[in-house]
Amino acid sequence: MTQTPLAVALTVRAAAEAHARTPACPCGATGTLAHRPDATVVRHAETVAKAHAPGTKASDLTPRLHTADALPALLLPPLTPTPVPLHDRLVTFWPYGTPVDPEDPDAAPWEAAATLLAHLHRTPPPTLLPPMRGPEKAAQAVARLKGQDSTATATVERAWVTLPPWARAESPMPDTTTLCHGDLHLGQLVRHPTPDGPWRLIDVDDLGVGVPAWDLARPAAWYACGILPPEEWDRFLTAYRAAGGPAVPPDGDPWPDLDVPARALTVQSAARALVKAGEAGRALDDVEQALVDACDRMAAVPPELTPHRAK
Repeated sequence: MTQTPLAVALTVRAAAEAHARTPACPCGATGTLAHRPDATVVRHAETVAKAHAPGTKASDLTPRLHTADALPALLLPPLTPTPVPLHDRLVTFWPYGTPVDPEDPDAAPWEAAATLLAHLHRTPPPTLLPPMRGPEKAAQAVARLKGQDSTATATVERAWVTLPPWARAESPMPDTTTLCHGDLHLGQLVRHPTPDGPWRLIDVDDLGVGVPAWDLARPAAWYACGILPPEEWDRFLTAYRAAGGPAVPPDGDPWPDLDVPARALTVQSAARALVKAGEAGRALDDVEQALVDACDRMAAVPPELTPHRAK
C-alpha cells in the first residue's frame, strides 16, 4: 500500500523522537497502527506518533494533553505535553502501550475500564478544559447521513430528533464540571509500561467536562441492543459503582441517568454503520442491523429526560 505524504513524514518524526530519547534504539516494532480520516498513528519501537484530525485546534488539544500529563495514574501521559505541526496537522508523541486483545473477549478489562472511569469522573480537572466532545461527534455522525435516501436512514434520523438539545450538541451539557473521557470503548485502554502493567486510558481528543454518563453510554447501548452480553455489562456497571462513580446512583435503576446518552450512542453507531455500509456497497451485517432496529424502537418511546444529578 502506498503511504500518504503525511504517513511518511509521521514515520520519520516517530523515528527521530524515539532516537532522541533512546540513542541506542533497537528500532524493533515499527509500522502504522491506524490510518483514518481523523487520525494517523505510527509506531517506532516504544514511541508512538499521532497526527490528530484536520482542523484540531492547539488551544483545545493542549489543555487535554496537560490533563493527561497531570493524571498519569488514569491517563497515558504524552511524552511531551505540547503538539507540533506537520503537514497542516497537529502531532503528539506517546509511549507505546499494549492494547486490549480483540481475539480474547473473555479477557476484556471491563472492571479496569469502569474503575478508571469512576476515578476520572471524581477527579477535579487539573486545568481549564473545553467541553467533552461526545455529543459533537454524535452530531457529526448523523450529519454524514444527509443525502442518503433509505428507510434505515429515516429511522436513525427519527431517533435522533427525539433526543434533548444537549445530546445533539445544540446546547450546553447540563454538567459543565465533571472530567470525562468522551469516547470510551475497550480500544481506548492500553497496558503501560509493560504488557502486564496497569491499564491506562488513551486518546484525549474528546476529553473534557460534561455529563459523565456519556462515558458509560457505549457499553450501555450495546447491552440494550443485545450486542454486549448481560454478564459483561454487569461486570462493568458493578465495578463502576464499587469505585464510587458519580454517573449513576450507587444502587437501584441506572437507566434514568443512562437513557439519553445510551440512545445518542446508539444513533451515532447506527449512523456510522449506514455510512460505512453505503461506502462499501453492501448490506448491513447483523450487529449493524441491530443498531438500526434499536433506533426504530427508540423513536416510538420518548427518552427519560431526567436531569443529571448533583454529585
